[in-house]
Amino acid sequence: MKTDVFKGRDFISELEYTKEELETILDVAFQLKRDYAMKRPHRLLEGKSMFLIFYNRSLRTRNSFEAGFAQLGGHANYLDSDKVYTPAIAGMEKAYTTERVSDVARVLSRYGDAIAIRIYGKYTGWVYGRGNEYIREFARWADIPVINMEDDVYHPCQAMADIMTMKEKLHDLRGKKVVVSWAYSPSVEKPVAVPQSAIGITSFFGADIVLAHPEGFELDPNIIAKVKENQKKYGGTFEIVHDMKKAFKDADVVYPKCWGVLKHIPPQAKEADWDAIQKLFDANKHWICDEGMMKLAKPDALYMHCLPADRGFEVTDEVIDGPNSVVFDEAENRLHAQKAVMALTMQ
Repeated sequence: MKTDVFKGRDFISELEYTKEELETILDVAFQLKRDYAMKRPHRLLEGKSMFLIFYNRSLRTRNSFEAGFAQLGGHANYLDSDKVYTPAIAGMEKAYTTERVSDVARVLSRYGDAIAIRIYGKYTGWVYGRGNEYIREFARWADIPVINMEDDVYHPCQAMADIMTMKEKLHDLRGKKVVVSWAYSPSVEKPVAVPQSAIGITSFFGADIVLAHPEGFELDPNIIAKVKENQKKYGGTFEIVHDMKKAFKDADVVYPKCWGVLKHIPPQAKEADWDAIQKLFDANKHWICDEGMMKLAKPDALYMHCLPADRGFEVTDEVIDGPNSVVFDEAENRLHAQKAVMALTMQ
């Protein structure tokens, strides 16, 4: 692999990188984590600047990007989406309230060295895929790397932290059972990016992946197809089950996380049907990760979650605060994995 393969490259989906490239990002992330632990300066992006555009709220993503970029020697400009003209794709402009993405991207490209964006849900009218479309439109027009901080299809930065944590704890994922499961939350306005990127990234590393969810919570068939393609190429297995207990049995890693219902939002539906979604959620309140569920997994099984977790619904306090939980290691790894992405693409 050429050492400059990352230079100037966008990071929109983990599925658009090769296994070798993903492993290189992980190698750099682990090196930067060692530097961080030893308090060794690593100002690899001295004097550079990047722009963070958040439509959706954030704790871990915003702070890990801002802190990480400062540690690399750069400066992050936070653009409050309420204080700037809303970027719009051609044909969707509104006078005095929006500015075409092509214009925003070209202006910011002249001011700095990268653009990072988070956009999904109500900010895209709950049209699945539109957030990803917005980010790709930025990438089309920008002369600098565009980083996806989560859209409605992918969350590649979370995925890198997830796989970094798994490899940190288990080393080799071959022969390991990794369960990505739906879990109940009273909040029905949930994106699907986290579970899709979780199975996406894991499929490069030979794990035995089990996707568990009640019927009606199916993920994007294009993502499923790519996971199956990777499984054939890199080894491991992939299975979809509709029984949480069956999924958890003898698992090495469990990742129970609530997500939404694609069949009841556009483009599969004419408009979002929140009543139908609520009924599906209410019928599956028993999908919770508690101590009884964890006993079905291996005694040392890892409990993972991207956070914030809906405590008392997705998971009990005993599990998320228990000895098997690695959620705060996982959260820390957001810092190191994202620094690796920034250092490689913004060099």
